[in-house]
Amino acid sequence: MLIGGHVSPAGGPAKAVERGEEAGCTAIQIFNQNPRAWAPRVYGDDEVEAYRAALDGSPVEAVLIHAIYLCNLASEDPDMREKSLAAVTGSLRSGDALGAVAVVLHPGSALKGDVGAALERAAGGIAEALAESSTCPLHLEDTAGAGGTLGRTFEELARLLELAGGDGRLAVCLDSAHLYGSGYDVATAEGLAAAVDEFDRIVGLDRLGSLHLNDSQAALGSNVDRHAVLGKGELGRTGCAAFLSEPRFEGLPCVGETPADRKQGFTRKDVDLMWRLRREGMTERGLEPAPRPRRRRRRQPSR
Repeated sequence: MLIGGHVSPAGGPAKAVERGEEAGCTAIQIFNQNPRAWAPRVYGDDEVEAYRAALDGSPVEAVLIHAIYLCNLASEDPDMREKSLAAVTGSLRSGDALGAVAVVLHPGSALKGDVGAALERAAGGIAEALAESSTCPLHLEDTAGAGGTLGRTFEELARLLELAGGDGRLAVCLDSAHLYGSGYDVATAEGLAAAVDEFDRIVGLDRLGSLHLNDSQAALGSNVDRHAVLGKGELGRTGCAAFLSEPRFEGLPCVGETPADRKQGFTRKDVDLMWRLRREGMTERGLEPAPRPRRRRRRQPSR
């Protein structure tokens, strides 16, 4: 498993890699543009070159881009739909340039409208964004279900994948707090295993591409999306440890989004906690904890 956190891209994507390395991450997640504005952000050739140089020899092996939260491809408002489509397409093109593992997207919201029609609108936008980009995968994130958000059940995620045409670039990002809020009891290894079984039956494990580890302030099935510091919420250390040690999650990038100090962002302390929780979960399962990856040496520049 590749473990890390959401880091700031201020100063460019190379700086994000450096921040991830400082925190001990093997996976990071960034926004490719200001998450509170529609202003697009296009990476220049120099930024991409610097980013690739920063990655060379770095322990960071996976980079996820999170599409901005303003997006709602399911909206009935033409202006909102147009801006959302431009933002998602822009994120995918940034992912193309950076060689990102994927863009992670909240599928959208039906608000107070018909969910079936909203799923069709969202899927149409997803297909269009994929057609307007090149290679970067798109991971649809499950939601807690508040405010008519789409993707609150595995059935809805499967329907979105189907309606979007089943493109091979499409996959799913599972968020532990969202799973819990939408009614999947993943606070124990047994409950998580049952949820993963259900996901495999309805969506297919071949469509699972990435993970978000978040604890939840909200109760099981509350449909409330409110993150807690890892180990301090409803999932607790047991649930977080189970998520980090689920055997079928091996090899996937797993990103934490709620640092202990929200002003400071993800630090080595947060990432160290994730690795400790993983070891606790592995031990509880009777498995030998895999060693934490060592920092790789940077390649020396040619003379």
